[in-house]
Amino acid sequence: MEPSLGRSLDWVMSSLTPEILPLKTSNDVVLARQKVRQRAVDLRFSLVDQTKLVTAASELARNALDHGKGGQMTIEILANGTKSGLRLIFEDQGPGIADIEQALKDGFTTGSGMGLGLGGSKRLVNEFSIESQVGKGTRITVARWR
Repeated sequence: MEPSLGRSLDWVMSSLTPEILPLKTSNDVVLARQKVRQRAVDLRFSLVDQTKLVTAASELARNALDHGKGGQMTIEILANGTKSGLRLIFEDQGPGIADIEQALKDGFTTGSGMGLGLGGSKRLVNEFSIESQVGKGTRITVARWR
């Protein structure tokens, strides 16, 4: 995937094995959200930070399902010195995003929603990267640190 827009994603990963969850049904989106919340609780994120991360995960998982025709979410626990965090990677093989900058603008939508999903998700996390290729799919990587 080529076009990219976002902040630098310079992480040092812990030794924990990433967990991959399918995003094929609405129930998968619910399970992904629950898994993100549990990991955030395990890492002792504040309630506000848990809510931000779960909200972003829910939006991005729903986008992978609705716009990307399904995909997967990878969840990874991160460590960088004394900081810990979660990295979430959402991947699909859907139609891709032709204009990433436009897609990140509030109000832009290709569906029936309010057009706040991508831009809103970007504001809820500390780090955000999106790669997409028309006809090949989209990969969105986010991280939140505590």
